[in-house]
Amino acid sequence: MGEVAEGDEHQDNEEGPAVKFNCQKCPGYCCSHPRIAVTDNDLRRLAAHAGISETAARKRFTYRYKAGDVDEQIMRHHKDDVYRSVCTLFDRETRKCTVYAARPYVCRQYPYGTTCGYYDFLKFERAHQDDEEYIPTF
Repeated sequence: MGEVAEGDEHQDNEEGPAVKFNCQKCPGYCCSHPRIAVTDNDLRRLAAHAGISETAARKRFTYRYKAGDVDEQIMRHHKDDVYRSVCTLFDRETRKCTVYAARPYVCRQYPYGTTCGYYDFLKFERAHQDDEEYIPTF
């Protein structure tokens, strides 16, 4: 994930090239994706983090999604005032992941490169509104 120091958008990342976004300044857009798929390894990590069994973690945090050729375990969501819904592990007040150290693999990889389109959009809107805290609604 493109976690970088507060205020820094172009910091070299030990894992690869410099990233051009700062997750600390985002209200959690990636956590609002409707299908956040999890693997068995993710469930083991979440269970260990929560101090519960894998079966309990699967039941508490995920559900089975089937549609056409798709059959996957995805994260449960809860209602959100900024986005329609967000991952159940996302704190809606602090706008941060509550299990960041144990987050699923797909969350660790997002946005799958050195830039984040939503962050670019957010920066533009905040500059246009002259408000560093502005959150555009859809």
